[in-house]
Amino acid sequence: MIDQTKKPSPESEDQNEMKMKEKVVQSSRKGPLSFLSGALTSFFFAWLSFLLSRKVVIYFVLHSPNYTSQFAQSIASAMKTLAIGMCFLATFTFAFIGLGLSIVFIRSLFPDKVHEDD
Repeated sequence: MIDQTKKPSPESEDQNEMKMKEKVVQSSRKGPLSFLSGALTSFFFAWLSFLLSRKVVIYFVLHSPNYTSQFAQSIASAMKTLAIGMCFLATFTFAFIGLGLSIVFIRSLFPDKVHEDD
């Protein structure tokens, strides 16, 4: 049998590496559809987080902790505050991300204006 394997030259390896880098740069460019789907997903999660936040608030209003110990009452109040705060933090975080992606989506629909120096 004849060995037909060729070792690539260092020059062709460099060219292949440059082509791969160009493909990565081209494929990492996001389009308007990507921004739109991200915005819709983020708004959906914000809505779900808001529903969860409402249910958590209603639960803690209906089931208020009553402890005889001041220390236990303080810890229960802190945990309640943390739970409600984290739910609303998730709500507003997802909402602001969705708002930002919506703005980027609208900006991506219009072509960039190139300023020419005279």
